[in-house]
Amino acid sequence: MSCLLEAPLRISVLSEVTATSRHYVDRLFDPDPQKVLQGVVDMKNAVIGNNKQKANLIVLGAVPRLLYLLQQSSSSLELRTECAVVLGSLAMGTENNIKSLVDCHIIPALLQGLLCPDLIFIEACLRCLRTVFISPVTPVQLLYTDPTVIPHLMSLLSRSQRTQEYITQIFSHCCKTPEHQTVLFNHGAIQNIAPLLNSPSYKVRMQALKCFSVLAYENTQVSVTLVNVLVDGELLSQVFVRMMQRDQPIEMQLTAGKCLTYMCRAGAIRTDDSCIVLKTLPCLVRMCSKEHLLEERVEGAETLAYLMEPDVELQRIASTTDHLVAMLADYFKYPSSVSAITDIKRLDHDLKHAHELRQAAFKLYASLGSNDEDIRKKPILESGVIELLCSLTQSDSPALRVNGIWALMNMAFQADQKVKVEIVRCLGTEQLFRLLSDPDTNVLMKTLGLLRNLLSTRPHIDQIMSSHGKQIMQAVTLILEAEHSIEVKEQTLCILANIADGNTAKELIMTNDDMLQKIKYYMGHSNVKLQLAATFCISNLIWNEEDGSQERQDKLREMGFVDILHKLTQASDSNLSDRAKTALQQYLA
Repeated sequence: MSCLLEAPLRISVLSEVTATSRHYVDRLFDPDPQKVLQGVVDMKNAVIGNNKQKANLIVLGAVPRLLYLLQQSSSSLELRTECAVVLGSLAMGTENNIKSLVDCHIIPALLQGLLCPDLIFIEACLRCLRTVFISPVTPVQLLYTDPTVIPHLMSLLSRSQRTQEYITQIFSHCCKTPEHQTVLFNHGAIQNIAPLLNSPSYKVRMQALKCFSVLAYENTQVSVTLVNVLVDGELLSQVFVRMMQRDQPIEMQLTAGKCLTYMCRAGAIRTDDSCIVLKTLPCLVRMCSKEHLLEERVEGAETLAYLMEPDVELQRIASTTDHLVAMLADYFKYPSSVSAITDIKRLDHDLKHAHELRQAAFKLYASLGSNDEDIRKKPILESGVIELLCSLTQSDSPALRVNGIWALMNMAFQADQKVKVEIVRCLGTEQLFRLLSDPDTNVLMKTLGLLRNLLSTRPHIDQIMSSHGKQIMQAVTLILEAEHSIEVKEQTLCILANIADGNTAKELIMTNDDMLQKIKYYMGHSNVKLQLAATFCISNLIWNEEDGSQERQDKLREMGFVDILHKLTQASDSNLSDRAKTALQQYLA
């Protein structure tokens, strides 16, 4: 008989756990208010740090009852406050807990609770709201459903340091779109939050700073307003500069750097302003060094890339500051070798952030190399970055292949011949053509972009086509014949148009009747983008001012291209008809 007792025994253990949890829930329904209050207090003590108990209580229906008690005007203030505290504790469990709380309409209930005049109750409601809203599973739109909520939260900012901390944290997490920025701006976020930057509480200062970073991001209206704000007689930009000093916590330095970066990118601060050149840029470069945590380096590199992306002078300064380019090469060395790490948690942390680190470095390389030849020629060529990026294009990870090619594509843009030759040499024709047949469309598109940038300006086109022309033409043929998207084919035809612009390279097209027939086919295609790119190609082949243009014009006339151009002059798309007319004029000149 003993073997039969095993199953009931297991069930009884489970029943015991559920029964204990059930006991907590049952006490919430006691007719004696004092016993209800004691029940809530006991529940609070039972759930602290106990996720299993939290889950049990949620499953057993504690949340609707707690919310009911919280909203009842007949409940004592102490009971309502304890209910808010328990709900806040339940919210600190798993994401599933948060989903359950949101499904029970916890947010409108707590927002309603903020209308109560009692400060301790308000703080308990705000603490719970903060915990719910910072979870990625909570829809932030729920903060904006009722238009009276934001102005009421603004009015509560002056009540205590806790209300300031929780409300600014809610704002910084729930400001995700330009519409959210506008709502907060229109309800006085700037004038209400600015004084908090001088709060005696570090948490309040930090959350206020985060608010300004999300408000200013890609928002000219906010950024221009921030420039003129005074905090205790000091310009806001100078407050941010102070917060970037080395003696401040790293989180504060980084966030203040973000605020000034976003204001600069939104056009509110000039890129040559001393607070950008002498303060923000050096601070962000400093954040990239290996003495910082991996996530801090990621944030620093991404913000720095964003700051200097459109500005050549900032790129030049950054490339020569604190060995930045050499520092970035370190970003690809994570995770450290497994044998050297005995701490499993540390290894797990490194693995998690390794991909983000590489992504951040790619963004920075792309920014550094996007506008200025001097930067590309010197620090980047000398640092071995091109070899590094070329090796990453051989990775098994499509994301790494895409990013490696993307960074090379940016480096090749308007680069001098030395850089282009180095890219082709390091990458090798075999790898280039392997990438052109990559199954990942993103890899293929970026490789075509790289090829297009390599084949720009006539001497470069002619030089690369003289050494690699046969393979490039073969790759172009394969892509145009295969089943590819319109975008892929358009990019390929643009490469062909660049080849047609070369002095000697264009002969590789003119002597290839099969390729000319393909161009003719795409001139008659149903997609205007492909028609345009193919017509552009023919236009380059028949251009009058170049040697041999008469012979090329005659051959293409015989092949029926003039008839097609006449048809295209009647196209409904004005760009296409204009392009066809321009090409036909070459015959009349």
